[in-house]
Amino acid sequence: MGIRNIIGKEVRELLTPQTLIPIVIVAVILAMMGGVIGNIGEEVTQRPVIGVVDQDEGELSQIAESVLGATARVVHSGTDVAEGLRRTGEGGGVALLVFPPDFSEKILEGEPGTIEIHWIMRGLGMMDSISAAPVEGLIAAVNQAITVTLFEGNVPLNPEVILHPTTRSDTTLVKGKTISGVPPSAIANTLMSQSTMIPILVMMLMMMAGSTVISSMGLEKENKTLETLLTMPVSRSSIVTGKIVGSAAVGLVMAFIYMLGFSFYMRSFQVGAIDLGKYGLALGVLDYLLVGVSIFLALLAGLALCIVLGTFARDYRSAQTLLFPITAMAMIPMFLIMFKDFATVSLGLKTVLFLIPFSHPMMAMRALMFDEYPLVLGGIAYSAVFSAVVIAMAVRIFKSDRLLTGGTPRRQRAARARRRTP
Repeated sequence: MGIRNIIGKEVRELLTPQTLIPIVIVAVILAMMGGVIGNIGEEVTQRPVIGVVDQDEGELSQIAESVLGATARVVHSGTDVAEGLRRTGEGGGVALLVFPPDFSEKILEGEPGTIEIHWIMRGLGMMDSISAAPVEGLIAAVNQAITVTLFEGNVPLNPEVILHPTTRSDTTLVKGKTISGVPPSAIANTLMSQSTMIPILVMMLMMMAGSTVISSMGLEKENKTLETLLTMPVSRSSIVTGKIVGSAAVGLVMAFIYMLGFSFYMRSFQVGAIDLGKYGLALGVLDYLLVGVSIFLALLAGLALCIVLGTFARDYRSAQTLLFPITAMAMIPMFLIMFKDFATVSLGLKTVLFLIPFSHPMMAMRALMFDEYPLVLGGIAYSAVFSAVVIAMAVRIFKSDRLLTGGTPRRQRAARARRRTP
């Protein structure tokens, strides 16, 4: 019977609405993320959507066009590149394949023919470039069909040309920018290596600084030092500000040490990365300033939220469970932004990402590369409002009796009644 009472006591103390609600919210968000990844798997297995421009209209280009028609869903077929890009983009295509006027002639004269591939890239996450993989298979099928035709026709060509009859010229269109000579996978990999630092930095800041705030609140309640602090001639707003500033300083120091080592680790992935600066994808002084402001406001919002959550802690042990929602709110957008771009996720996930203040600095660097200033400025404004509201809530809680009674308004009224009773 004693063991049953102890088990029941532990369950009642740990299984509270404060711990259950964040877990349920995180489970819903994870389910939405699972749906996104599942949709990507379906995209890979489906026939790729492409457009075809045949300016050659020779025997070999017609063979290539027939192969593409049998293995892909062709939403446009014509001779004008500009019209092909427009129609392919409207049809949800991932690439426009162009066969130039001398395609068949060059191959029959013993030189590889060039296939111009105009990639249409809608997002910058790792999974946004997966849809380009099936197109690589289409190119291989075209090469195989042309090789078979050359063998059957006994064309006296160099064996190397017969086995590899085509070369390719890549041009990627992404968010209004044209990048020549680079396929989507190379762009996604380079951007990933450059924009991974900020999401991990924000996540570490939230985990380290948040753990400091919530654990401090739990220890102060457990050691009864919070009651002494509240009776001192110091305004409650000063107490809240002091806790935020002190925790932010500790979190920044720990995150700086961590990121110093992580930056050396990430350099090993820079081998083969392309220089995006020559394509106009470099950040200026104003851009870095906006990223810094976004990080600062996200940290401010996170610490204020930790202080509010810390008021529910009864002791140090219960404070540890309250850190979970902050960790989840930092980790979920980090992984989601790495895998998918904000522009390519569903409306529900867009709403979730925008409502989480930690998401905005994670998206800022990538968005500023493509001049998406409204998204960054909107995120900064939202984070500022979110921080002000949560800080006001924290100050109000510190001015109430919750920190001393640690309970609901009904318990607070009962505590005040007991204090008034002689």
